[in-house]
Amino acid sequence: MADAADKALQAVPAAPPGGPADFGPVRASDAAAVHASVLGAVAGAVVLAGCATSPTGLGGLAAPQSGQAAALTPAQASRFLAQAAFGATPESIARVQAIGPAAWIDEQMALPRSQGHVDWLHENDYAHERFRNTVQGTENTLWRKLIGSPDALRQRVTWALSEIFVISIPGLPVAWRPFVAAHYMDLLEAHAFGRYRELLGAVTLSPAMGVYLNMRGNRKADPATGRLPDENYAREVLQLFSIGLLELRPDGRLRTDWRGRPIETYNQETVAGLARVFTGWNLDRFDRNRQDWACRPMAFNRAQHEPGEKRFLGHTIAAGTPGPQALEEALDVIAAHPNVGPFIGRQLIQRLVTSNPSPAYVRRVAQAFADNGQGVRGDLAAVVRAVLLDEEARRDPAADERHAGRLREPIERFVQWARSFGATSNNGKWAIGLTTDAATRLGQSPLRAPSVFNFFRPGYLPPNSELASRGLQAPEFQLVHESSVVAWVNFAQQFVGAGVADVKTDYARELPLAGDAQALVAHVELLLAAGALSGAARQLITQAVQSMPAQTPAQQRARVQAAVHLVLCSPDYLVAV
Repeated sequence: MADAADKALQAVPAAPPGGPADFGPVRASDAAAVHASVLGAVAGAVVLAGCATSPTGLGGLAAPQSGQAAALTPAQASRFLAQAAFGATPESIARVQAIGPAAWIDEQMALPRSQGHVDWLHENDYAHERFRNTVQGTENTLWRKLIGSPDALRQRVTWALSEIFVISIPGLPVAWRPFVAAHYMDLLEAHAFGRYRELLGAVTLSPAMGVYLNMRGNRKADPATGRLPDENYAREVLQLFSIGLLELRPDGRLRTDWRGRPIETYNQETVAGLARVFTGWNLDRFDRNRQDWACRPMAFNRAQHEPGEKRFLGHTIAAGTPGPQALEEALDVIAAHPNVGPFIGRQLIQRLVTSNPSPAYVRRVAQAFADNGQGVRGDLAAVVRAVLLDEEARRDPAADERHAGRLREPIERFVQWARSFGATSNNGKWAIGLTTDAATRLGQSPLRAPSVFNFFRPGYLPPNSELASRGLQAPEFQLVHESSVVAWVNFAQQFVGAGVADVKTDYARELPLAGDAQALVAHVELLLAAGALSGAARQLITQAVQSMPAQTPAQQRARVQAAVHLVLCSPDYLVAV
């Protein structure tokens, strides 16, 4: 652990007397060395390797009194908030300690939704015709809610859902793209704690998904021309949004046939049969001079619907069944499939808690999906509770545990910094802009996945790595390469020091601690890393901060920025355990 932290931190320039503002950026020519150091340290000794602190340390589990539930330490509360709310503040840590994670979840789920994306676009005049063929305003409102919305749990779950039910702005070649994307995120947010079946129906008929996966304008077969119904949505709704490619046990493990081979959930005939269901739908009263169609479900056109029999997943819809009824029936069949609970549940665990959940963890979450305790299937609020309150999520990883944790994805790190240190837009514009450039920014931007398969695959194994040799999945590592490692160090230095555009923080809580390097680093570590830094990493960062003068306000601010930047670049932070 200590060696890994030392190697990774040595890849970051040591703090000079002037603080982070005086760091030279990591050079592109150093990319291979930095990548080898950070990726090797993280993958080989930190990521998914059970970096637990001692039971008496900052992240340790307080011993419970006989007959009483254990009280959460500040570090445990911070770790929970990183999973459930992107990050922690001193106030949120105190609240979780006071009422416990379960009650905090209840409070969050009861919060009213803040201003929606579509409403914000209207309020800020993005409905003007000059924006018809642009994407302006989209990033602004997406960052606004990720960073600034008070219902942090809903935003966290909405973001996770956006990485499962993927649409991507570059794949929306239509007028008023900001409104199409904004409505889709409003839709995910509205259903984040609702029923999966209702979410699936809303996604299926959303203009965004209709455009992105070609269900819009999907027409019945034409024997004269050889045209067949488009199969794109039929394939992806099965493969990615519901049941996956292979049959699963309730605990997420693969079912096998008598020869020990995995069993496919569907075949080409299934896709073709389901594609016939998804015919006859199109944008509702599309008008390129208006935006309201972008916020309505797609409408049905009987003349374009395939009227014949439709067979899929062992189910048959009779010929002549009205199109809307056939659609509802098909989605009911998909949502009732036994794969949905473990397939969706495991991905939510991966997005919120750990990349390699145990079969027992997946089974418990799948059970919550199957029945919320009141006979309701697919209650996402119950699923979220099960994910976040499970014993594997709440206990500290054991010292010898080799599979716990997950690499924080770049957007998550940036949003955590902003939330934890109170960054906000000073003019209400949230002009952070695109962050997709992997050489200079995050290499990731909201609703900008390169394909329907998201930014990374749930089952990704970094090739030629120790993780792959152990069969451990590390989805977010699909974003990690020489350029992205360098970019994170440099971009983090930029936003920690100066913010991004109009989004800034004054570090009002941290500046009073600047004179005490040890207290400052402990505070930053608690908020960002939940007390998970190794002793070696903590010592290195503290020494670097201590070496900087702190006589003037500018020097004190430089100390704070150095502490935040160095923790953000530590492998012990980058891996959430």
